[in-house]
Amino acid sequence: MANVKTGLNSIVKYLSTKKETGRRSIGLLVDGPNVLRKEFNVNLEEIRDVLKEYGNVKIGRVFLNQYASDKLVEAIENNGFEPIICSSDVDVRLAVEGMELVYNPTIDTMALVTRDADFKPLLNKANEHGKETIIFGVEPGFSTALRNSADYVILLENDEMNYNDDVNPQENDRNGAKDGEFVRGSRNKKEASIDY
Repeated sequence: MANVKTGLNSIVKYLSTKKETGRRSIGLLVDGPNVLRKEFNVNLEEIRDVLKEYGNVKIGRVFLNQYASDKLVEAIENNGFEPIICSSDVDVRLAVEGMELVYNPTIDTMALVTRDADFKPLLNKANEHGKETIIFGVEPGFSTALRNSADYVILLENDEMNYNDDVNPQENDRNGAKDGEFVRGSRNKKEASIDY
């Protein structure tokens, strides 16, 4: 595959080249029940570190349901995130908090960690209001609608980090890319694939 970069340092360098004048102010929201599962092995510390190279994480919240273990809550706090325990639907609370970020004038980049297509309207609203959007997704079940709604798409999968720089679908076909491996959406500036 042409133009594919690997490694944590590579993606950090990739995002750091996207800095505009001054650092970005980032609001990070994590859909805990959807992505913080043993089968996905999502590392919040690495996500935070990648985003820190791109800007300042001003808000970092991890939404959990009432069944979250005390150890999980403690691990989230130890990584510098604010755990939000929801007694009802996590998606609703995350969407409300996301809308607050959309209208927060001090936040210029919204980052979401989820697989759930329910958050496509939130990404669209953020884009309408001039916010830059980054989506961290996991397979299986990562929504194509989310991929096509964010400025930057990062896929967390299989203990390896990759991103695909400026590749169009025809190049994917010539280079033997599998269907959907690097789907480019109408909003995507770059498609990134991170494998943990």
